[in-house]
Formats: sequence, structure tokens, C-alpha cells
Amino acid sequence: MAASLAARLQWALPLHGLLLTLAICGAGAAVIWAGSAGHLARQRFGVANQVTLLRAALVALLCGALGVSIDPSLHGVLTVIAAVAAALDAVDGWLARRHATESPFGARFDMETDALFILVLSLLVWQLGKAGPWVLVCGLLRYAFVAAAWAWPALDRPLPFSLRRKRIAALQMILLVAAFSPLFGLPASLAMAALAVLTLVTSFLIDLLWLVRT
Repeated sequence: MAASLAARLQWALPLHGLLLTLAICGAGAAVIWAGSAGHLARQRFGVANQVTLLRAALVALLCGALGVSIDPSLHGVLTVIAAVAAALDAVDGWLARRHATESPFGARFDMETDALFILVLSLLVWQLGKAGPWVLVCGLLRYAFVAAAWAWPALDRPLPFSLRRKRIAALQMILLVAAFSPLFGLPASLAMAALAVLTLVTSFLIDLLWLVRT
């Protein structure tokens, strides 16, 4: 299914969109290869990481639509790709636990793919005019938090495990995919984007207060 969607998107995107997709794939491959060196010395890449790699490839395809005029047929293909990428987010972690192949590399690979996915979704929602520029908070807040941790070492500490954090990340994807899809008009997409921003900001504030207080 993913290969079929990629083939359809290849013919729908203009040249600069395809070049952007290839650039994202190339950069992502270099980062993955560098980051996996220590992991591959201990164990195989694993089926869970292969699913995450598929998700990353789908996100790269979505990147090709940035700055491109999106007609109804392209909009439908992009929505299906985004929905598949969001659904697979529940698969890679489950496979890692089932096959006992959980690793720091796999967790980081999954997290960075999620972060890029949410950033691209928020850009596409804004690009279509289905929410204002404030929706970019969903995609930029995590990177702003990382940048703040460089300047303020108190923030550069591991957070305790939290189901809330995982559930809100999943909610971001669901809300942004729905807001982007052609199934919902402006009032509904605006409300879903606002809910995505509100829940994410609340979650980050909870983590920020925990870091400051401890």
C-alpha cells in the first residue's frame, strides 16, 4: 500500500517537491547510519526499526508537498499517507516490546520521526489555510525545548516515563491529520488544531515545572 501511494505521489508532485523529498531521505539516511553505529554493534536493526524507517520515508514524502499547490487528488493521497504514518506509530513500539528488541537507539529514532512528522503536519495544515500560523507551535515546541536545554542545563535531564506524554503525542498526530484532511472544513479544522496546541503546551508546561522543581 505504501509503495502504491508513493508511486501516485511521485507523479503528482512537481520537480522541486520530489527533490525536497529526496533531500530529506538522504539527510535522514545519513543521520540514521551515524546514530545506529553503536546499536548495530550489539544487535540487528530489527523489524521495529524497519517500521519506523517506513514511517520516516512516508514523512519524507509529505515533506515534498511543502510549498506545493495541493489539488483535491493530491490532497487525498497526502491524507492517506499521513494516516498510514500515524497508524504505524502504534506498531513499531509494540513490535519492539514483543520481540524484546527495545533499545535507546530505537526509542530515539521513533521520537525524532514523531517530532518531524508533527512539524510537517502542522506546516501542511497552515499551508492549506486550515489554521493560523500558531498551529506551528505543535511542530516547533519540542525543538524549542531542546534549544532551551542547551542554554539552561537544568532542562537537559531525562524525564520520568509518562503515559500522558505518549498519549498526547498520539493525539497530536490524530488531530493534525484530521485537520489536514479534506473531510473537515475550516471551523472543525481550526478547533482540532487549537486542541492540539492546547494539549501539547499543557504537557510541556507540566514537564518544565517538574524539571525546575527537581
